[in-house]
Amino acid sequence: MATPSVLTEPSRAPGLARAFRFLRRLRVVLPFRPERPTHYAASALILLAAAIAAAPIWFHGPVAGDDFEFHLVSWLNAQQSWLHGIPYPHWAVSPNFGAGEPRFVFYPPLTWMLGAALGLVLPWSLVPVAITFLLLAATGLATRAFARIYLPDAPSTLAGCAALFSGYALFTAYYRTAFAELAGGFWIPLLLLFALRERKATSSHLRRALDGSTLPLALVLAGCWLSDAPVGVMASYLLAAVALASALASRSWFPAIRASIACTLGIALSAFYLIPAAWEQRWVDILQATGVDGDPGLRIENNWLFPHHSDPALIRRDAELHFVSLVAVSMIAVALLSLLLLWLRGNFAAIDDGSSSAQSSKFAHRIRDWILLACIPAAVLVLVLPISLPVWNLLPKLRFLQFPWRWLLVVEAPMAILFAAAVWPGRPSPRWPRIAVASLCVLFFLAATLFAAGNFFRDHVEFDDLSTILAKYDSGAGFIGTDEYTPPGADNSVVAIGLPDACLVADFDTELGIAATRESTSVWRPEQGTCISTAAAQTHLPEHLRISTIGSQQGFLILRLRAYPAWRIAVNGQRAADLPARADGLIAVPVPQGPINLTVDWTTTPDVIVGRCVSLAGFLGMIALFAIERKPARSNSA
Repeated sequence: MATPSVLTEPSRAPGLARAFRFLRRLRVVLPFRPERPTHYAASALILLAAAIAAAPIWFHGPVAGDDFEFHLVSWLNAQQSWLHGIPYPHWAVSPNFGAGEPRFVFYPPLTWMLGAALGLVLPWSLVPVAITFLLLAATGLATRAFARIYLPDAPSTLAGCAALFSGYALFTAYYRTAFAELAGGFWIPLLLLFALRERKATSSHLRRALDGSTLPLALVLAGCWLSDAPVGVMASYLLAAVALASALASRSWFPAIRASIACTLGIALSAFYLIPAAWEQRWVDILQATGVDGDPGLRIENNWLFPHHSDPALIRRDAELHFVSLVAVSMIAVALLSLLLLWLRGNFAAIDDGSSSAQSSKFAHRIRDWILLACIPAAVLVLVLPISLPVWNLLPKLRFLQFPWRWLLVVEAPMAILFAAAVWPGRPSPRWPRIAVASLCVLFFLAATLFAAGNFFRDHVEFDDLSTILAKYDSGAGFIGTDEYTPPGADNSVVAIGLPDACLVADFDTELGIAATRESTSVWRPEQGTCISTAAAQTHLPEHLRISTIGSQQGFLILRLRAYPAWRIAVNGQRAADLPARADGLIAVPVPQGPINLTVDWTTTPDVIVGRCVSLAGFLGMIALFAIERKPARSNSA
């Protein structure tokens, strides 16, 4: 006898009945189905765990980690653009000491939009805490949803807590403050869930693929790319590998069909970001992100586990990498030892929380997926060792991950599920072993948090804290630019601090600032005499600039604005093109003697239009896929 749905249609009120029918259809797509009170209790427990994991940031204060300034400056600039009526900004004003950079063209939008939105309702001191809490909680909830394929409620909740307290999650939150990568802890478990979920085992290949999992899988892949480019790269390769392995193990092509459709639609949906970011890479020195033209510490070859380099530029990085090396070894060891313990127990389905034997049998046929889960940390172990260098050189875009140990992100959920399955008592068993295991895990998670808080936080003088960053932003002094967003041939280190909006010079390559020492940043002051005259902008918005002045002689007007092909520049109504390139990357506009009316406006380039059209097509494809999947998924849930 079929179990009646919790969502029952009322006998009256047709509008309400339609709403209930829509919610029932939506349930076949979402992994979160709070059908019993235990689901609410489990979610509340994971939220509490996330609050505990984020508490050290509350007490310590916002972390001055590697990426903290980058993210905070992005939030501030995005919010500034919103307040000027630009819903999707492209240009960040404050980098390069006010000359700006096309940061929002290349950096995925979800996390900087989230930070900017939270900054509208919370003090900036609370925004990093709030984001950390939300992303860790999302990691735990998503891992629990994935674990429900294999485990009952209690060990699934334990797996969710293990994921958010994992070494790499805490390392990313406390040490690196890499909020975009932290979001991957939410997307990766959902990607594995929808890639491996099977609802219609006796149907045709196409019906098994389109069982209500393809649409959310496409949305998850789009979320990966729109959160963080390295997460998008890892998710794409992970999906391809999991789909191929699952297809071979099940001797059916439905996992590959599902992954192909989801990948096509997911990338199409995110094309409004991906296509401009890919096309406009030729307009910046993007290879600096891989260490080819810049920091050697960003090269894959210099970031294997437990490195030892003689280069002074890498010695400090080696010390930092020993932290993540220990994290990597511990996480992979926990995953593989958990698999060994499960094998020694002799039954991968012997994990239960007191539910019926019928529910236990639900997990028995997923042994191949357990093996697949164990293959993920094993594969990551290979990828973080020098033996995998040919793979990094062969696979496209893989080098943009910069650090091999970033693959630890995809280990979090498999490790957590294997760990929970290994330590949770099997059925039948009395109640006290489950209470004992839960208590020991709580103590272990608290100890991990205290250890991470005592060792991962950094207060080095080279990293500005939140108050210093906010003071610089409010003063308009700006910040140093991002190397990979530099115009080709330009150098961020020669951009001067304190430049006027416009500086009239006789030669386009005139050095405007003066550096006190060889290593210090150049500073411009009026008394230096490097400008014949200066001018202030009458309109200075994030993507629009207006300057009216009178030139005492013919020359070049050097703008405090970085050159970029998307700018449309006009002098006295005439388009200015083929502008000379400066070493600092600033725009140098030839101007006549006399009145000068200069306008600079951000334009929508053809690649942006193409990206938006592809995203629209992807959205329409999503609607069609929803209509296709709805009927078989609905009949399956009846």
